[in-house]
Amino acid sequence: MARLSTASLTVGDLAVNCWFLANEDMKEALVFDPGDEAEQILAYADQKGWKITFILLTHGHADHMGGAEELKRLTKAPVYALEEEAPMLKNGKTNLSVFIQRRTITMEADEYVKDGQELTLSGIRLKVLHTPGHTPGGCCYYCEEAGCVFAGDTLFQGSVGRSDFPGGSMSQLIRSVKEKLFLLPDTAKVYPGHGEETSIAYEKKYNPFVG
Repeated sequence: MARLSTASLTVGDLAVNCWFLANEDMKEALVFDPGDEAEQILAYADQKGWKITFILLTHGHADHMGGAEELKRLTKAPVYALEEEAPMLKNGKTNLSVFIQRRTITMEADEYVKDGQELTLSGIRLKVLHTPGHTPGGCCYYCEEAGCVFAGDTLFQGSVGRSDFPGGSMSQLIRSVKEKLFLLPDTAKVYPGHGEETSIAYEKKYNPFVG
């Protein structure tokens, strides 16, 4: 079993958690939601001795994907996203870049993944979970070996993502949490797109939206 480690940086004006999941044996790292400050993300990885090999997006909002193309340019790492999120990545209004960055940001992922798909990237196994509600193609990435899920804006500590943006649905979001994330082990750590980390057990017990 590979030695895995996690870390995060807060990037951009909306304080997005950009997460790293590194294979310490290979000194390679996956990056989740590089929303901004690509050079800072790369510098942090360099400081840790990691080569960034893959970029994964939980959803297409600009505060989560705004730095992805620059990070790809700097590292040559391909970008992954759920196939249902492709239209949002290509639309500056629905991905909110015209409002957040005051400019249009559009992009195409290199690989579009499916719900339930199992990935092995840099020796790290991930399972893709489609969790619509915040956006139509929002997803989470579960790593059984590391005992964690990268939840984007689906689930927060004591809260859930907003559903009042284009394509959002609170009923869908609640179903996503209950029918996808709450089926994960209680011990699984939840690494959200904003705020503090939490756990599945804590959210089942205390989250007022879905507990």
